[in-house]
Amino acid sequence: MTSLTANDVPSPSTSSSSSSSSPPPLSMTVQALPRLLRSLPFAIGLVVPVVGLALVLAPSGPILYALPAIIFGVIPLLDAVLGHQQQMVEPESAATSGRDWRYDVWLWLWVPLQVTAVVVGIVTIGGGLGGAHPLTGWEFVLATVSVGLFTGVGINVAHELMHRRGKVERALAEVLMTTTTYTHFCVEHVLGHHKHVSTPVDPASSHLGDTLYGYLPRTLLGGLRSAWRIEDKRRRQAGLPWWSWKNRQFRYGLTLALVYVVIAATVGVMGVVFFAGQSLVAMCLLETINYIEHYGLARREIRPGVYERTMPWHSWNASQRLTNWFLFHLQRHADHHHIASRPYYALRHIDDSPQLPAGYATMVLLATVPPLWRLVMDHRVIAWTARQRVLEGAAD
Repeated sequence: MTSLTANDVPSPSTSSSSSSSSPPPLSMTVQALPRLLRSLPFAIGLVVPVVGLALVLAPSGPILYALPAIIFGVIPLLDAVLGHQQQMVEPESAATSGRDWRYDVWLWLWVPLQVTAVVVGIVTIGGGLGGAHPLTGWEFVLATVSVGLFTGVGINVAHELMHRRGKVERALAEVLMTTTTYTHFCVEHVLGHHKHVSTPVDPASSHLGDTLYGYLPRTLLGGLRSAWRIEDKRRRQAGLPWWSWKNRQFRYGLTLALVYVVIAATVGVMGVVFFAGQSLVAMCLLETINYIEHYGLARREIRPGVYERTMPWHSWNASQRLTNWFLFHLQRHADHHHIASRPYYALRHIDDSPQLPAGYATMVLLATVPPLWRLVMDHRVIAWTARQRVLEGAAD
């Protein structure tokens, strides 16, 4: 794959940023490997659903601590050891060549593992049938949080699938989002966030000085309102009645209501508490990642209500090797927002975008401590913004 070149990023003489430096090209050694072998590093992400399934089958003892330890302990440590990867995984033609089962298989495998784990967890954790003795309050809370971390990471898989054009992929995304009570994200993210990212209109874009705890209520409620408005407008333009199955307001609402009624009827109140609790953890993990990805970055308002095109410098990028394998290149976020149709294996590392000082797991921990977050990030935002203003002035 080729890197983003000066032809892709405008130079200071013609636009508001400089040309990007090219990451190393796809090495001959890597090109010589069969494509399935090249995709194998991304299989490492399946550690999460496998451990999650083991947890819900026997929710007691050390396994309760496994997922938090892996996500917030092992991965940041190994990121430091394994370093960065800026090479492209596939040649540029992969971006437009359609589906590739050798990369998609890892996404497909995730779906049944997550659905199975959540259903089993409702019975064993929510129903208290997971061990030789009833779960203690602490075990219940820890198991719920752990499953929420698992399904929260699974939202990243749903995110990849909801950007695909195929009906099957989008349906699988909806299935995964149903397990986190967050199906409206399929509407708001694709049709709202990607349109309004890094503008005051976008509830999922954080501003300089925002704390995570002030941002979360705004984005959770704002995203729901945004999705409702977007889908209502689409339904009316299509001439659909509100009860049409094609109306995602109706379909998502009815599906989630049925899920909760079935859980309450078959497992009871604690089953509902478990399902809702792990969903809340998953939502908060997702939105914490959103908080990190665009913190303090802003698109210029060209005229009232109209903003410049979304470019790579409107998203924070990160190149930690292991986390990019683990999250299917989600950290190559600059290229994802620049060209949202690219599948994860065709995303490019873009040097000419702001770079995070650490991988996502480390940044999530930083975000939970606002003074530490601002100490690490605010000066980076200010320096990047000043740089962009200088380049904009040169372009003018």
